[in-house]
Amino acid sequence: MVVQQVQHLAGGQAADNLLGFDADQRSRVLSHDSLRIKRLGHDCLLPEESKGCQAESGLAGRWFPPYIDLRRGTLSIPLRRRRGDRDMAAATLERWIDKRQMGGRYAFLRREAVEESGLSAEAVKKALQRMTARGRIAKAKDYFYVIVPLEYAAAGAPPASWFVNDLMAAMALPYYVGLLTAAAQHGASHHAPQEFQVVTDRFVRPIVVGRAKIRFFASQYVTDAAAANVKTPTGTMRVSTPETTVVDLVRFSKAAGQLDNVATVVAELSSLLDPKKLLTAVKLVGDIPNAQRLGYVLEHVHARKAAGPLREWIGGQSPNCVPLRAGHRSQDGSEDRRWNVTVDRPLEVET
Repeated sequence: MVVQQVQHLAGGQAADNLLGFDADQRSRVLSHDSLRIKRLGHDCLLPEESKGCQAESGLAGRWFPPYIDLRRGTLSIPLRRRRGDRDMAAATLERWIDKRQMGGRYAFLRREAVEESGLSAEAVKKALQRMTARGRIAKAKDYFYVIVPLEYAAAGAPPASWFVNDLMAAMALPYYVGLLTAAAQHGASHHAPQEFQVVTDRFVRPIVVGRAKIRFFASQYVTDAAAANVKTPTGTMRVSTPETTVVDLVRFSKAAGQLDNVATVVAELSSLLDPKKLLTAVKLVGDIPNAQRLGYVLEHVHARKAAGPLREWIGGQSPNCVPLRAGHRSQDGSEDRRWNVTVDRPLEVET
């Protein structure tokens, strides 16, 4: 709160400085040298929100500006902020956002807005709240905002691919875009993902920005897994290679629509798979049961070239028999001796 200090009020030295009082009221105030003031609050910014101090003697019931102390001879008057000041702050920040958007950048940190706009942290906070409510920007985290261009106003935010790289940098987490989202990037379009799937090194709660939902999956191998930078309308994002993608699809098959849907996607990606790179991706994770399932899926969709080196490696690991679908009992169904998996029912691959 902005406060103006008016000194030397006691003893009638500056009676005219008691703003808003008539002559009779000023004389009554100045005559009570022992007036005690009770502070009720001082968070007055707008006239309708004003609070003050109530006198406990002859002027009880009269609302004074905060901090009237006649014994010390000071009067502190809150200077009410105009509503236009807030509009000016919002306009200043919006010009900064417009300039950022024209430069092809669609995300920013709150800290950047404070440092580069020249506004106070509180003014930026209020302006961001107003622009978020208006749909000009969308909040992904308390400290991270996404600029919403006009063509995505109805969706509430641009696609997650526009800002995921900036978001993960702001969160200081390694990542790659994976699973069904990565498969779609590589041309597997049979099933459009309903969420934007990201692999990182720890548990992270889903983030919703507009209509876009970003879901995270934890993997300790995220920094070593094969991934490549893919161009986006606003820069680049890190996307798992086809080999890493199919390995993850089997590992996280529940999030990919269960194994039947995984087999459909693997069939679409099979022509892109390099057998040596696939084996490297499997060895990195070291998950033998899911490697057996992946091998069975590859052979089922006639990707035998990619499955060959994988089968030789698994054979040297002395694998146990596992159910084809994780969570099912291995005793149910018939055993496929090539991959040591128990098949409770055949895979249903859409064509």
